[in-house]
Amino acid sequence: MALPAYDRDKVEIGVVHFGPGAFHRAHQAFYFDQLLASDPRWGICAVSLKSPGVRDALSPQDGLYTLAQLDHETSFRVIGSIIEVLVAPEDPEAVFARLAAPQTRLVTLTVTEKGYTLTGEGKLDTAHPDIVHDLASPGRPVSAVGYIVEGLRRRFAAGLPPYAVAACDNLADNGWRLKAATVAFAEALDPALASWIEQNAAFPRTMVDSITPATDDALRARVQAATGLFDAWPIQREAFTQWVVEDVLGANAPDLGSVGVTLTDDVRGFERAKLRLLNGVHSTLAYAGLLKGHETVFEAVNDPALEALARDLMAQDIIPTLTAPRGLDLAAYAEAILDRFRNPEIRHLLSQIAWDGSQKLPFRILGTVKDTLEAGRSVERLAVPIAAWFHFLKTRAAEGAAVTDPLADRLLAVVQALPGDVKGDVAAFLAVEAVFPAELAGDARFVAAVEKAYGERV
Repeated sequence: MALPAYDRDKVEIGVVHFGPGAFHRAHQAFYFDQLLASDPRWGICAVSLKSPGVRDALSPQDGLYTLAQLDHETSFRVIGSIIEVLVAPEDPEAVFARLAAPQTRLVTLTVTEKGYTLTGEGKLDTAHPDIVHDLASPGRPVSAVGYIVEGLRRRFAAGLPPYAVAACDNLADNGWRLKAATVAFAEALDPALASWIEQNAAFPRTMVDSITPATDDALRARVQAATGLFDAWPIQREAFTQWVVEDVLGANAPDLGSVGVTLTDDVRGFERAKLRLLNGVHSTLAYAGLLKGHETVFEAVNDPALEALARDLMAQDIIPTLTAPRGLDLAAYAEAILDRFRNPEIRHLLSQIAWDGSQKLPFRILGTVKDTLEAGRSVERLAVPIAAWFHFLKTRAAEGAAVTDPLADRLLAVVQALPGDVKGDVAAFLAVEAVFPAELAGDARFVAAVEKAYGERV
């Protein structure tokens, strides 16, 4: 069992993190745990914006917990980088003291997409109840943005430089959106503060990736059996982990590159590769795998026909639509994805990946379809997940099962009115304009490919 390779008594807190849930403790805290072995300035103050659960579980353990890395062989590691856990509603001044401390140079967040309090257009939602509250009472905020701005205001007043803020949720252009929201919030309070933040504070875009199943009693029992230690809240994740950060943190930033973080000027390139290669193939395996009676990604990728489909999709259809950012070998990345899918310790349900197809497929598959058509190449394989989704919806309706999708009512209405022949069924599905743009739905090459896949099933 790997233990912290540093003296925790000598660690300084240099990072404040909002949202110390499972992903943060399996991901960012893991990277800082490695960094502390060479630089003791980057201990973490973890801040919960709502629940005291993490604090109550970790405080009796001095903030220590076990990370189980699940692979063909599972390994265990004690993470010691979280030095302090605060519950913001109980003691906001303690949070502000950390944010305003000269040693604090980085703020990170994993608060889920809704935690950014943005509108559908990606701007600060000034009508959101939390933002309304925080603008009226900036000294007792409830939102992440409210805490960030008040912390920056106190640094501004004290003549300290701003901290960098790294959003670590899967939100496109997350850093840029958070900076815009922060500046907009500050503008409503003090235009001079807003200008200072705009000109001086770094908000890098990031991309994060690692499958992190929820903690359960089975994991607690497994950790205790393997280590002899009772851990109130151990964490588990796959061995693969990725953190891509826009290289704008400046000279006083932690040396994240030394512990495996990718620093780049092209976060979008990494996001696009992940969206199309990882997420696109995930959806393909989900719909095609369910049609063949599989339950998990592990089962689906070990089906020779589906494994061949996934491999050919990535090599022949998806990679040709991508431009590799510096530092990313697309072929090696694709192979690593397949290896992750074959991890026997990760039970990733296809039924869960199949949720929200109307929202996922336009980004995961249809963008690749559009680029492939424009290049004059065949979209026959790319039509398979689309056709499989149609069959998935038909199967769910026939079973009387719920469809988890924002467009569930519209999609089920389409299924109920299907004429029952290939051309008619495909035309009815492609008429759902919220998913399929008219230009694509009217492209004869795409329609023919979907009809072929729909008629053959998988």
